[in-house]
Amino acid sequence: MTTTTPSDVRPDPPHSPDDRSLTEFGYPQELHRSLGRYASFAAGFSFISVLTTVFQFFAFGYAFGGPVFFWTWPAVLIGQLLVAACFAELAARYPISGAIYQWSSRLSNLTFGWFAGWIMVIGQIVVVAAAALALQIVLPAIWSGFQLIGTDPAPTSADGAANAAVLGVILLALTTLVNVLDNRVMSVINRVGVTAEIIGAVLIIVLLLTHSERTPGITFHTEGAAQSGLLGALLVGSFAAAYVMIGFDSAGEMSEETRGPRRTAPRTILVALGAAGLLATLIVLGGLLAAPSLTDGRLAVEGLSYVLTSSLGDGVGRVLLADVVVAIAVATLAIQTAACRMLFSMARDGQLPFSRRLAKVNPRTGMPSAPALVVGVLAAAVLLLNFVSPEAFLAIGTTCIVMLYLAYAMVTGPLLVRRLRGEFTVEGTDETGARLFSLGRWGVPVNALALLYGLFMTVNLAWPRAAVYDPAGGHWYFQWFTVLFLTVTVAIGLAFRAYRARTPVAEAPEAVAA
Repeated sequence: MTTTTPSDVRPDPPHSPDDRSLTEFGYPQELHRSLGRYASFAAGFSFISVLTTVFQFFAFGYAFGGPVFFWTWPAVLIGQLLVAACFAELAARYPISGAIYQWSSRLSNLTFGWFAGWIMVIGQIVVVAAAALALQIVLPAIWSGFQLIGTDPAPTSADGAANAAVLGVILLALTTLVNVLDNRVMSVINRVGVTAEIIGAVLIIVLLLTHSERTPGITFHTEGAAQSGLLGALLVGSFAAAYVMIGFDSAGEMSEETRGPRRTAPRTILVALGAAGLLATLIVLGGLLAAPSLTDGRLAVEGLSYVLTSSLGDGVGRVLLADVVVAIAVATLAIQTAACRMLFSMARDGQLPFSRRLAKVNPRTGMPSAPALVVGVLAAAVLLLNFVSPEAFLAIGTTCIVMLYLAYAMVTGPLLVRRLRGEFTVEGTDETGARLFSLGRWGVPVNALALLYGLFMTVNLAWPRAAVYDPAGGHWYFQWFTVLFLTVTVAIGLAFRAYRARTPVAEAPEAVAA
């Protein structure tokens, strides 16, 4: 796919190989290229954010799967590594912001790629909201004063749901500010936060394993699994792992701001997912082994926060929970940044309303400010659903996973078609002169399994199970929330594309498939 640019925004002559890697696709170098290898890794790792997501969804997974839900973690990690391997190839070949949109468009056509980008960016906005809600899991456990509304801190209660929304809006205001300031400030916060999160995760694993109450054999016990049978319990229990292991593509999302992106991004995509997946699996195992009780009901309600404060004592437990708060803040920042880059990339091609404004980059900070404000405001609006009903917490979390899984499949699908036609090869060299990352002869089987896994999980996550989405009954719209949200998202996209087809758009260049 090539991209044309109007004469008034022709790029300056490139000053580095990194700049040339972008101008090859017809784009000027506007974002500041200041991220190194660790910052690129931090972009992917902080989106995944082990501590944020494991603490947020552990209780849910255990409530439905019991101890055996542990095995959903390595299973989901293997599936996502297949997807990440395909993305690593594409990051080497197309080091451009708006990764999912750009990759899908270039592998299929602009219309299909647009819907992949549209679904992805809406999903990212919902993920931002879901990540911000995680503060409710830990802040009241550290100090009761953080329960600003009511007295019940459980996120499934009316008080907890409302308080989660308030804390989330406060966090979104802070992350939006950082996303407007400077990408160097954002990078420093990401790196420091990720370092603190990794140290905290390792400490939690060590402490939990050294305070074990039982042996790893407990992970084969099916007691406590949902009444729908073992398979059904595991399918629902896998939601937790599926929610954790998304966002690794953010390392590719930041390619235009990364030094040596063709070499760096493919490796950091795989390393970020591998490291996060391993840490998450060990934390879950440690939580199951160190929990004071697996049968008193607290583990299925309070999750890992209960394990830390009960097994390690209030002092140590609260210090580690404070590290989780840092992880949540950094994760929210990283997810918002990824959504901003997607909006920027699509707007730069004239593919969104108000494209000219959304595609504008502040030359001093190197940041697209308007997308940061749009993502922040829309994510805050999603949080307001929590005031409607506590069930919104799960609906929001599951919806964002489905959106991202579907968008991923809209990349791996066209990529597999290209491979089968013999039209996809990873040729050329990276910035060091080495060959680009490639799966070689393993490309077709890995790609096929990645697509099948992604489609299976999309259906599994979106299936309108009443016991999951509307356990109290009487809220059919929460049972069907994910399906309805996806339908509305696609309908709005179709309406915009139809309107745009009848209305000339002169705001930004049109991307066309090669």
